[in-house]
Amino acid sequence: MKRALTSALAVSLSAGTAMAGGLDRSGQGINIIFEEGNVIQANIAYTTPKVSGRTELLGGSNSGDIANSFVTPHLAYKHSFSDNLDVAIIYDRPFGADVDYSSTYLLSTGGPGNLSAKADVDALTALVRYKFDNNISLIGGLRGQRTTATVNVPITGGYNVKTNAPIDFGYVVGAAWEKPEIAARVSLTYNSAITHDFNQTETLATAGIVEDTTSQIKTPQSVNLDFQTGVAPKTLLFGTVRWVNWSDVVYDPPNYPQPTPLVSYADDTITYSLGLGRQITDQFSGAFVLGYERTTGSTQSNLGPTDGFFSVGLAGTYQMENAKLSGGVRYTWIGNAVTDPPVSARFENNDALSVGLQLTYYLN
Repeated sequence: MKRALTSALAVSLSAGTAMAGGLDRSGQGINIIFEEGNVIQANIAYTTPKVSGRTELLGGSNSGDIANSFVTPHLAYKHSFSDNLDVAIIYDRPFGADVDYSSTYLLSTGGPGNLSAKADVDALTALVRYKFDNNISLIGGLRGQRTTATVNVPITGGYNVKTNAPIDFGYVVGAAWEKPEIAARVSLTYNSAITHDFNQTETLATAGIVEDTTSQIKTPQSVNLDFQTGVAPKTLLFGTVRWVNWSDVVYDPPNYPQPTPLVSYADDTITYSLGLGRQITDQFSGAFVLGYERTTGSTQSNLGPTDGFFSVGLAGTYQMENAKLSGGVRYTWIGNAVTDPPVSARFENNDALSVGLQLTYYLN
C-alpha cells in the first residue's frame, strides 16, 4: 500500500504545482529520498494555461492568450548505502516563465516584437539523508542551478535583454520524522536563495543602443512542509505547505528605461495542498487532491499576471513487481489580477489544465 499510495500523491501534486505564484513550477520536492532501496524515477508534467486580460487605457486593448504551454521534467536517482544512509540526485526545473502578448496590445507597440518573456531555470540537487534510530532523519545537500532569460518590452524604446546561462550554487537542509507502522511522515526542508551574476546584452532599438552589461538576480529561498499519515486501513491523508520568498526577488538591468525594476514582486506566496489516497485493489491506488494559494490583491507584473489559485486533481498508480506507473490530472482556476501601472490591465476568468506521468523503477 505504501509504495502505490505515495506515488499517487506525488504525481497528483506535481501535476498542479506549475501554476503557483511567481515563476514557481516544480515545487522543489524531495520525496524520492524517502523511497525504499535503490530507485530510478522519471516524472513529466505538461501544463496548458489560458491567461488573458484587457487594458482600458487609450480605448483599450486585449492581451490575447499570453501564456504558452510548458513541460516540467523531473529525473532522480536514489541509492541506499545502508539502513541509515541514503543519497539522491535530482534534476528539475524549479522556476520558469513563457509569456507572449498580442502584437496589437498596447505594451507591444513602439518597438520590434511583442511584449514577451521567457526564462528557464534548470537545477541539479545532490541530497544526503541520515536516519537515526528514533525515527528522526537529517537531510542536507548542494544545488547547482543554471538560468537563462530573454525579455522584450517594445513600448519602452524597443527594450530587449538577453542573459547568458550562469551556473551558481545553493543548498538544501531539512529534517524528517517517520512512523512506518501507520505510513506517517513529516518533513521540513529549506531551499536557499541562489544568486546569479548575469552577463547580458541590452538593446534599445529606437535609440540604436546595444550594450553588454552585468546585473544580478536571485531565485528565492523557500520552505516546504510535507506530511502524510494513514487514517484508516488502505487510506492515506497527505499534504504540503510551501512558502516562497518572492518579495526579495528583483531584476533591474542598468539600461531598462523605467524607474521601477524590470521584474519584482510585492508579496511572498504560501501554497497549500491537501489530499486523500486510497488503495482500491492490490495493484491500483487513487488519490484526490486540492490546492490553494490565496489572492493577495497586490498589482502583478505584466510578465506574470496571476494572483493565487484554487485547484482540484486526481491521480492513480498501478503497482507492478519492480515498478509503478502513476498518472495525474489537475484543473486550476487562476486568480484574477491587475497589472502594474501606468498601463494597468485586468486579467480575469483564467485557468489551466495540467497532466503528469511518473515512472518509478526499483533496482533491488
